[in-house]
Amino acid sequence: MKVKHIVLGYLEENCYVIENSGYALIIDPGSCPLKIIELVGNNKVLGILVTHYHDDHTGALDYLKAYYKVPVIDYKNIVSNLGVFNFEMINFKGHKDDLIAYYFRNEKIMFTGDFIFKGSIGRCDLDGGNINDMMDSLKRLKTYDKDITLYPGHGDFTTLKEEEKNNIYLKEA
Repeated sequence: MKVKHIVLGYLEENCYVIENSGYALIIDPGSCPLKIIELVGNNKVLGILVTHYHDDHTGALDYLKAYYKVPVIDYKNIVSNLGVFNFEMINFKGHKDDLIAYYFRNEKIMFTGDFIFKGSIGRCDLDGGNINDMMDSLKRLKTYDKDITLYPGHGDFTTLKEEEKNNIYLKEA
């Protein structure tokens, strides 16, 4: 499986396209749908995964859903696979109560939206946020494989091992 990403919009949101055997999933289409379509290339899109409903993560959602005629996977419709893609959906509340991380166990990768970033966490003071939920979610995250690569909604990629070592919020959980 190959992970590609593009940084979009004024909040510099990470949109991901993951590819496997000519198929693709789009994760968090924040804006600029034509750039996302270009990133997808000739792959057949099987679905769009939304980590949470903030505009910087969903700005191009309606356009791409209509363009590709594919399902949107989010907190309302829990699935464990789309074609060649197998994943777990994990509700990590804190930044927003509808936040879902997508964990591809076999590949040891997790798309975390605005739950956790390299060296930080998502804001808890926005609508749907809750610091107590965030701390509970961080505790649960620490139970996962330390070799997982975390792909956040903003900023650089990281690993769970690195975050347990360097992220003050995860250390305190």
